[in-house]
Amino acid sequence: MEKALKIYAEVVRLVRRLPKDSQSYYAKYARENFVNYREVEANDDQALHELFLRAYNHSLWVLNKCLVDKSAAEKLKKICST
Repeated sequence: MEKALKIYAEVVRLVRRLPKDSQSYYAKYARENFVNYREVEANDDQALHELFLRAYNHSLWVLNKCLVDKSAAEKLKKICST
């Protein structure tokens, strides 16, 4: 649970790097996705790893779409891969 919260916090930080007109949409989208997956078993390491990897990959896609340097997601990558 602690790792998921760290990932969510980092995703929210990345949303703040997006253009102002898209921040509210992606902040809401991120929140909804994290809430939707709260039922995943905390002891299912494989499912959690897949979700964390999906969060990272989707964040990269959004950053690229909004022309934000992908290196901004390095901290998220470290959190997701540990």
